[in-house]
Amino acid sequence: MAVSELYTKYARVWIPDPEEVWKSAELLKDYKQGDKVIQLRLEEGKELEYCLDPKTKELPPLRNPDILVGENDLTALSYLHEPAVLHNLRVRFIDSKLIYTYCGIVLVAINPYEQLPIYGEDIINAYSGQNMGDMDPHIFAVAEEAYKQMARDERNQSIIVSGESGAGKTVSAKYAMRYFATVSGSASEANVEEKVLASNPIMESIGNAKTTRNDNSSRFGKYIEIGFDKRYRIIGANMRTYLLEKSRVVFQAEEERNYHIFYQLCASAALPEFKTLRLGNANYFHYTKQGGSPVIDGIDDAKEMVHTRQACSLLGINDSHQMGIFRILAGILHLGNVGFTSRDADSCTIPHKHEPLTIFCDLMGVEYQEMSHWLCHRKLATASETYIKPISKLQAINARDALAKHIYAKLFNWIVDHVNKALHSTVKQHSFIGVLDIYGFETFEINSFEQFCINYANEKLQQQFNMHVFKLEQEEYMKEQIPWTLIDFYDNQPCINLIEAKLGILDLLDEECKMPKGSDDSWAQKLYNTHLKKCALFEKPRMSNKAFIIQHFADKVEYQCEGFLEKNKDTVYEEQIKVLKSSKFKMLSELFQDEEKALSPTSATPSGRTLLSRTAVKPAKAKPGQASKEHKKTVGHQFRNSLHLLMETLNATTPHYVRCIKPNDFKFPFTFDEKRAVQQLRACGVLETIRISAAGFPSRWTYQEFFSRYRVLMKQKDVLSDRKQTCKNLLEKLILDKDKYQFGKTKIFFRAGQVAYLEKIRADKLRVACIRIQKTIRGWLMRKKYLRMRKAAITIQRYVRGYQARCYAKFLRRTRAAILIQKFQRMYVVRKRYHLMRAATIVLQSLLRGYIARNKYQRMLREHKAIIIQKHVRGWLARVRYHRSLKAIVYLQCCYRRMMAKRELKKLKIEARSVERYKKLNIGMENKIMQLQRKVDEQHKDYKSLLEKLTNLETTYNTETEKLRSDVERLRMSEEEAKNATNRVNMLQEEITKLRKELHQTQSEKKTIEEWADKYKQETEQLVSELKEQNTSLKKEKEELNRRIHDQAKEMTETMEKKLVEETKQLELDLNDERLRYQNLLNEFSRLEERYEDLKDEVNLMVSIPKPGHKRTDSTHSSNESEYTFSSEITETEDLPLRMEEPSEKKAPLDMSLFLKLQKRVTELEQEKQSLQDELDRKEEQALRTKTREEEERPPMRGAELEYESLKRQELESENKKLKNELNELQKALLEKSSPVVTAPGAPAYRVLLDQLTSVSEELDVRKEEVLILRSQLVSQKEAIQPKNTMTDSTILLEDVQKMKDKGEIAQAYIGLKETNRQSLQDYHMLNEDGELWLVYEGLKQTNRLLESQLQSQKKSHDNELEALRGEIQSLKEENNRQQQLLAQNLQLPPEARIEASLQHEITRLTNENLDLMEQLEKQDKTVRKLKKQLKVFAKKIGELEVGQMENISPGQIIDEPIRPVNIPRKEKDFQGMLEYKKDDEPKLVKNLILDLKPRGVAVNLIPGLPAYILFMCVRHADYLNDDQKVRSLLTSTINGIKKVLKKRGDDFETVSFWLSNTCRFLHCLKQYSGEEGFMKHNTPRQNEHCLTNFDLAEYRQVLSDLAIQIYQQLVRVLENILQPMIVSGMLEHETIQGVSGVKPPGLRKRTSSIADEGTYTLDSIIRQLNTFHSVMCQHGMDPELIKQVVKQTFYITGAVTLNNLLLRKDMCSWSKGMQIRYNVSQLEEWLRDKNLMNSGAKETLEPLIQAAQLLQVKKKTDEDAEAICSMCNALTTAQIVKVLNLYTPVNEFEERVSISFIRTIQMRLRDRKDSPQLLMDAKHIFPVTFPFNPSSLALETIQIPASLGLAFISRV
Repeated sequence: MAVSELYTKYARVWIPDPEEVWKSAELLKDYKQGDKVIQLRLEEGKELEYCLDPKTKELPPLRNPDILVGENDLTALSYLHEPAVLHNLRVRFIDSKLIYTYCGIVLVAINPYEQLPIYGEDIINAYSGQNMGDMDPHIFAVAEEAYKQMARDERNQSIIVSGESGAGKTVSAKYAMRYFATVSGSASEANVEEKVLASNPIMESIGNAKTTRNDNSSRFGKYIEIGFDKRYRIIGANMRTYLLEKSRVVFQAEEERNYHIFYQLCASAALPEFKTLRLGNANYFHYTKQGGSPVIDGIDDAKEMVHTRQACSLLGINDSHQMGIFRILAGILHLGNVGFTSRDADSCTIPHKHEPLTIFCDLMGVEYQEMSHWLCHRKLATASETYIKPISKLQAINARDALAKHIYAKLFNWIVDHVNKALHSTVKQHSFIGVLDIYGFETFEINSFEQFCINYANEKLQQQFNMHVFKLEQEEYMKEQIPWTLIDFYDNQPCINLIEAKLGILDLLDEECKMPKGSDDSWAQKLYNTHLKKCALFEKPRMSNKAFIIQHFADKVEYQCEGFLEKNKDTVYEEQIKVLKSSKFKMLSELFQDEEKALSPTSATPSGRTLLSRTAVKPAKAKPGQASKEHKKTVGHQFRNSLHLLMETLNATTPHYVRCIKPNDFKFPFTFDEKRAVQQLRACGVLETIRISAAGFPSRWTYQEFFSRYRVLMKQKDVLSDRKQTCKNLLEKLILDKDKYQFGKTKIFFRAGQVAYLEKIRADKLRVACIRIQKTIRGWLMRKKYLRMRKAAITIQRYVRGYQARCYAKFLRRTRAAILIQKFQRMYVVRKRYHLMRAATIVLQSLLRGYIARNKYQRMLREHKAIIIQKHVRGWLARVRYHRSLKAIVYLQCCYRRMMAKRELKKLKIEARSVERYKKLNIGMENKIMQLQRKVDEQHKDYKSLLEKLTNLETTYNTETEKLRSDVERLRMSEEEAKNATNRVNMLQEEITKLRKELHQTQSEKKTIEEWADKYKQETEQLVSELKEQNTSLKKEKEELNRRIHDQAKEMTETMEKKLVEETKQLELDLNDERLRYQNLLNEFSRLEERYEDLKDEVNLMVSIPKPGHKRTDSTHSSNESEYTFSSEITETEDLPLRMEEPSEKKAPLDMSLFLKLQKRVTELEQEKQSLQDELDRKEEQALRTKTREEEERPPMRGAELEYESLKRQELESENKKLKNELNELQKALLEKSSPVVTAPGAPAYRVLLDQLTSVSEELDVRKEEVLILRSQLVSQKEAIQPKNTMTDSTILLEDVQKMKDKGEIAQAYIGLKETNRQSLQDYHMLNEDGELWLVYEGLKQTNRLLESQLQSQKKSHDNELEALRGEIQSLKEENNRQQQLLAQNLQLPPEARIEASLQHEITRLTNENLDLMEQLEKQDKTVRKLKKQLKVFAKKIGELEVGQMENISPGQIIDEPIRPVNIPRKEKDFQGMLEYKKDDEPKLVKNLILDLKPRGVAVNLIPGLPAYILFMCVRHADYLNDDQKVRSLLTSTINGIKKVLKKRGDDFETVSFWLSNTCRFLHCLKQYSGEEGFMKHNTPRQNEHCLTNFDLAEYRQVLSDLAIQIYQQLVRVLENILQPMIVSGMLEHETIQGVSGVKPPGLRKRTSSIADEGTYTLDSIIRQLNTFHSVMCQHGMDPELIKQVVKQTFYITGAVTLNNLLLRKDMCSWSKGMQIRYNVSQLEEWLRDKNLMNSGAKETLEPLIQAAQLLQVKKKTDEDAEAICSMCNALTTAQIVKVLNLYTPVNEFEERVSISFIRTIQMRLRDRKDSPQLLMDAKHIFPVTFPFNPSSLALETIQIPASLGLAFISRV
């Protein structure tokens, strides 16, 4: 892509600025091709237009992304240019307080003008062994790289330290030498490294001075070669010096000082030994007072003098030589005070007996007259004669100063020679590392010969530097097979030629010096004529003819020609030198005795500086005039030769560059002046390095780093298994211009700016992703907020609406209530009115209606009477009229009907014949009938209604009549009642009057009583209130007193508790300190003891020279023995262990996790075995008592029993042999295979195990059947033996029974047989005379019991199998669920991770299956061992029983009984837990048990601590014999043997752990069996019997305790050596959580080739190693408390090393790395939980690391965050907290750096905290160890000695 495409809106650029050199600005709009002006906005907000150069059209340099700012290596910057370098250095120096930065192969060191705690021995240890790019930049990293390359490449190294005065060159060189002295040590006891460091104070005192720029400015250059032997230990050193500034001896500018040694002498003038020097205050001497600043703040010159003298003494400069040096220096001071008096213009004189000159002559041992004469005169020699010429006062002063400078230069040379002699080694030097502390490029207002020589030297060094950088670049490209194109870099050879070539500046200067009348002006003209306009690098100033300008690599420098010739000649008058040579002071004459021999660079002096060299040219013997000729060699010539020699030395070495930068001219701490910094960066070659890097491919990434960083730019389909091809495909898509990158073998090379472009694309992609995530999250948040607001609004609405509804409902209720009230009120009023009106109306109505009714009644009555009369009258009239009418009508009807009938008859007769007629007739008849019927019904209804009305009227009348009668009756009764009531009222009124009188009387009495009651109540209440007040006050007083008492008690308790806790803590701290001090002394003692042994061995080796050709070989005594034998404490001595014929290196590796599980299972089995053994013994005793009681009741029957026991013993022996063979087969099968699937189904071991199990079960069934058969046979044999038993003497039988009772041990089968015969002889004789029925009955009963027991056992086994199958089904279900979960998880992973996860899961599954199978194997082994044990116990008891019975059998019995083959085993005696050995066998015992013992075989196959038990049992026997010599000899040999084996195999963890465990067990045994009550509490009575009886071995207990402490410390060192390479890689560098950490762009120092890549360690490596440590210690039976202490120490080392590296690595201080560390620590804590070690204190040792990780992750912005950090990080020191905050580096640009104000806030809050100022933790610290008493429950008499130990010469007692 085109560069112009990067100049888009918001892009940041650098623009030149006269004040700040470069200023940052931001583009306001995109740049387009052809634009002449760029719109910018500065950081302070000001907008401006930046005009481009119309010729070059060069755009302003782009600014690097913020993520790249503050990088450790400047070459890691994407844009490599001056402003980027300057800004990066400023950010690191000001913001992060980091003074070191890499620039490719150069270390840039900025002087902080402040003491920093980064040079301690802990820092040295942290950088030792580390790769240069792995740690933060440091001078120690450069020194370590040089040291490592010297050892690896066997090539000499050089460290070139350069810079301005005050930049810190001397300090850097000093720290580099200190590093070499610390990490390498010396090859002899002469402490050469101390001498090398001691040379610094001497050289600083005579070669350093205060200047305006530096209080301790080195005024000479030096090259120190530190020599190393073949083991790379310091053996010596050599020093070369260059350009001593002699002019400082006689002249100092304002605010400057002379060399420190003069002021040290003046400050020490009051010392007795300095009285003869006649010194005084520094202001008294001319040579020390010119600067006006004789004192340096903070420096005590008197103390510095003491240090200087101590350093001289250490370097072998004795007191006489020291006094000689001080005498010469004092003489120089007095010489400076010599004054001259002018006699005329051309001559001068010295006053007579001038005191300063007199003192000078006395001190120098020269004649006063001669010296005063030659100070004022000089000798001139011509061809024909010599004459003496007086000189002027000015010339005399110059001659005096020249003499003083010459003497000082000679003294300086003499001291350097003596220092070199002291540092010289007689051992042959194998290699060396040179440290060059030399001046940097200088340019001042007036530049003279000194600056010319300095800049000439810097031109040579810069040329060498450029060539070396170019060479490294070329090697890197060739290594990666990148096409090499020539990079155009600045070659300063033309400038060097201008200076040193033929007819160059130096040649012309030497030529002019040889001219009789040569002058500076003529030399200037020659320069103009020779080089002006012919050499582009040479120019002439416009306004001067006495100056010239040279274009150096750093800048143009104008040199003034005045003084060049004089300084080049370095004139010293020979007559003055001859006077000094004739001195009586021997040392002074030694300074000048080689004056005319070899030319030394100090023989000529520029007015400012002199040259020194260690090389000397041998003097020529011929030509006596050659000496003076050689003496007149010019300074420039000497300097050129010395410089060529230096360049030859540097070219023969591998250089390492340190460029020191002076940040400001005012010595202000951590103040950065950009102008001064840029000047120095241009001058020291840093920018040239950047330019060379930028010209090629400065940015380099490995394919994996590139893939990890830019994986976000790829799609899933773009990711291939081949990382290289994946990266190529991506780059071809992103960067179209293929010239911008190249693909190497292991790296991708990018042009400058491409990484920034990729970072921009990555940032844009991440920004888009972030925007999408933010969009989604913000949408989710807003949606959640909206839903929450909506829910809240709905809730509010619901409540508001509810409130409104409630209010409305209330309103309605109130309205309704009001209406109801109104209604009822109105209703009440209306009803009341209505009732009144109704009542009135009713009354009126009643009266009216009564009146009306009565009137109506009267009227009706009259009407009724009238009607009756009318009825009768009208009836009579009607009847009369009716009868008359009826008669007439009937007559008429009859006439008419007759006429009509006649007519009808005619018609009927006519129509009779017609049917219709009849029908019509019928119809008419029906209708008529119906009408008639209807009329009848209506009349009937009318009749009924009238009848009812009449009835009602009668009823009403009767009712009214009755009512009236009742009213009349009621009125009569009311009248009577009224009369009675009147009488009663009169009586009541009388009673009321009477009651009123009584009431008045009662009220008066009540009033009197109430008044009295009120008065009494008031008095009572007053009394009660007073009592209450008193009670309240008393209660308050009581509470106050109680509170005070409680507070005082609480306060006293708290005070006492605090005091007690404080005193306890203090005592614990004191105890730990004392213990630590004591253990450190023990450590030192052991080191000295080892040293003594080494020296003794060396002496013995020197005395007894071995024969040539003889070589010592290790003993192979036990090489054929198995390291894995099976044994236990109950193993018989006859059982030989299995031998393995395979070589040890072919054995299968032991699975430690499996072994831990097996070890734990063995412990459980041992406990179960012990409980079963106790139960068996108890049952045997009970059976024995039962048997004895039965024996007393009836006579014994021995014959059958004896035969039975013999048969049983033989069978058991055969079974025992069979089991042994099977066990051996099982062991062989287990040891045949080395793969972890050896116990898998189908494996040989598994098949053998199944066969064994089957055979054992079958054998058990057979044995059960045989028991039944044998019992029945034995019963039958008893009857046959019965007569014989009657013949036996009763007394013998009784004695036999008594003897059997005393034995107390009878076989279980024999006991069972006795139990079947419990009934007496009479019992079964009663059943049958021969007892057959009884026998059958007993047999059936036993058979039933056996069958019942078998049935129960089968049922139990069936239940167990059923339960096991259920558990297996459940486990299979869980496994199925887990498999499904894993499958779901794996499907979400990428293919690589999926494969890795599946492999990991498969490995875990196989391991679990193996462990389960091993448990099954273990159970079967347990069964076999149990059966074997039972067989042995049975065989032993049966044998004892047979022996006892055979002794009591009479000869007759023996004759009568059938003779059968009987094997009687030997009866074992009761052991006392002692081992007997001969005194002569003691060396063999120590050799076999200690020196040649293999810990692994013992640990795996024998009981833990077996050697300790054996040794203690030997000590017990010696104590039993009361042999003091034997006890002491054995203990001494044991201790010495342990020391020897630890010295021989002290780096083997298993050996050290094994002997630490055995030493502690031996110590515990000495305590447990010492006889002291405190140690006997946990012993059994049997163990108490084994206590020592004759000797008190308390002092040996102390010796063993000290030995255990030494072994523990050695164990810790071994642990540390094993873990050290793993910790940093596993805890910090490895990404345990993949994808969390982002990879930042690496620089050239990302990785170095110092150490070949051996594979990286991971956290799993550390955990596996911890598992190994823990399993080994558990196998060796180490005390649990001791294991906890070892684990605590291990975790402390892990945490300290991790934290120290974190504090020294800026690239590790990020949020993601904090997350990784937290995860790693949690894994370690999980390991502690798995091992039940959480209470060991190991977790607390990781607290500083945990808090550092938390500090990386917490928010770091506000004051609340600062407060939280201060309260959280209580295990970190203030320095560590501030360091972490300073180093915090964002991995992505979305993170933010920690602001300086926040760091200052933290510092302010922590200023009162009192903690150590030390930055790093002491990783070498070892906690004091304790050995708590841990008694053993193992009985000594049960311990067996395996034959594999080769201890057949000792026997059990």
